[in-house]
Amino acid sequence: MTLQERIPEPTAMLTRVDAVASSQLMPIVRDIDAGLYPENIMRAFGEAGAYGTHVTSDLDMGQTIQAIARGGEECISTAFCMWCQNALAWYIASSDNAALKATLLPKVAAGQALGGTGLSNPMKTFFGIEKMRLKGTRTANGYTVRGSLPWVSNVGEDGYFGIVFSVDEGDSVKHVMAVARADQPGVKTALDHDFMSMAGTATRTVQFRDAQIEDMFVLADPIDGYLQKIRPGFVLMQTGMALGMIRSSIKLMEQVRGQLGHVNRYLEMQPEDFQKALDELEAEIMDLAQTPYDTSIAYFRRVITARLKGGEYSTKAAHFAMLHCGARGFVSQGAAQRRLRESYFIAVVTPATKQLRKMLAELPAA
Repeated sequence: MTLQERIPEPTAMLTRVDAVASSQLMPIVRDIDAGLYPENIMRAFGEAGAYGTHVTSDLDMGQTIQAIARGGEECISTAFCMWCQNALAWYIASSDNAALKATLLPKVAAGQALGGTGLSNPMKTFFGIEKMRLKGTRTANGYTVRGSLPWVSNVGEDGYFGIVFSVDEGDSVKHVMAVARADQPGVKTALDHDFMSMAGTATRTVQFRDAQIEDMFVLADPIDGYLQKIRPGFVLMQTGMALGMIRSSIKLMEQVRGQLGHVNRYLEMQPEDFQKALDELEAEIMDLAQTPYDTSIAYFRRVITARLKGGEYSTKAAHFAMLHCGARGFVSQGAAQRRLRESYFIAVVTPATKQLRKMLAELPAA
């Protein structure tokens, strides 16, 4: 079967995703908040087609973003894992690696193979924030890689994930991108993070000790042109988390309007204010989603701006949801306090608010 044939019909995909979110995800959001990795939910979203619309010939990234948003209306940890899964599929589909496209991509797009993205460090490195953590040495049939990555999410003990490593070529240094697997020789992982609200994201520390990355798993060598190709989609798909968070926050404000509207009307931000901002942001995101392979600076600035607004609106909307809910949102099992904690993850996950602002300041004017 071709990849196109393996992915469920996209026109009904969001209906299927909505059913999974409502019937399977919503009942366990507190367990995920406490540290449960929702593996069964991730696979169910894959069966629904949530990871495939942006990697088939139709290239519908808007549908992919909306699927992430639907997961995010219930749980940002799950929406983040959905983004990780979609990012891995994006890397493979955007490469010239025909073997991985034929073998691994269909499994990732269908949720049969779960995985994530190890690009937090490279994204920071290429914008002057960190140094590259992985180094590779050429071998007869690939590279050996040494180093460690502190944050690799949506990765089980046998999960796949993207990596970037530097290779010293004497007078110059090049960067190579590839796919690694958590259980391959020379790779050691550990779940040793105690995140606030994000404990259920299967985020691992990964160590590479002369791990062999064969040529068949290389996505780009060197990364240069390929990076410019994948980075807009990488960033843009994260806006699905923001859309889901803002929608959820508006719902929380609306839910208490009957009981608390007489006093909440004195708060400076109302559900209608956030709905207007959401409508404008969503329209821009859906327009950007039509051309995710646009490598122009003008387009990338628009993507960064949309991602920045999404993060800022998310924390602001969740903040006002808490104020609207009052004490009933502040209890240990309250939805408002959980959403407020989750909203900050959207603002700090790579690229974080501060990195996005740095990127906008340093990119050439459109």
